[in-house]
Amino acid sequence: MRALITGAGGQLGRALLATAPASADLTAIGHADVDLADNAMLRARLAVEAPDIILNAAAYTAVDQAEGDEETARAINADAVAIMARTQAETGGRLVHISTDFVFDGRAPRAYRPDDERAPLSAYGRSKAEGEDHCRPADLLVRTAWVYAAGGRNFVRTMLRLMHERGEIAVVADQIGAPTWATGLARTIWALVDSSATGTYHHSDAGTASWYDFAVAIAEEAHARGLIERMPKIRPIATAEYPTLATRPAFSLLDSSATRAELGDEYVHWRTHLRVMLEEEKALG
Repeated sequence: MRALITGAGGQLGRALLATAPASADLTAIGHADVDLADNAMLRARLAVEAPDIILNAAAYTAVDQAEGDEETARAINADAVAIMARTQAETGGRLVHISTDFVFDGRAPRAYRPDDERAPLSAYGRSKAEGEDHCRPADLLVRTAWVYAAGGRNFVRTMLRLMHERGEIAVVADQIGAPTWATGLARTIWALVDSSATGTYHHSDAGTASWYDFAVAIAEEAHARGLIERMPKIRPIATAEYPTLATRPAFSLLDSSATRAELGDEYVHWRTHLRVMLEEEKALG
């Protein structure tokens, strides 16, 4: 199986490389290799690689910046996906595309199922929804949320930095979701590929948390491992007290039950994976 991983320099891309099956003949590309906003460059690279499967972990993820640059967000999150899907249709290959909870409006009374109606609130969310629309029935679409990994750019590492620098941190407490470890997500993606799954699936870790809950857990687990010297004061605030250019969904839980049923595996609680990630972070020094 010739597999092409896009977004190879990101935290999910690195996790996909680290968890790939031995049978996969891997090629990994990042922004330095191919500008996904350049349609001609992308088509040319795909023609050279001719992969059996594309795992598209690349995305324009600057959520607030996208409010003033929706054209670029659409080029990377939607137009590039259309090119990948069309190329794979021509060669008989498959596309695995990674999407986000931001395609939903956060007003659901329960965790979002794969077939729930989408209603993005932001330019980023709209661009990701458009990208989803380019996937064919034969492709695999995996939505996820609140992804983090050791060594990446994410909420956990931002909190660790702030906990070193400050004695008190204010964190939003009225946005609800489930943190998701990138390695667990990558393993699920490869397992879905191995099972020849098609259509839309969700993956996030088990449990529920606000960003405030997540920050408290990070402080407790990091302090226990010596990653921070003191326990900071963490103050819960409302979203209105931390205004951003883009509107975030207030409720981002994803129902992953169909994924677990397809793979025959079990949920893992987000705090369990947080501990593993922090041990990796500690090993990085």
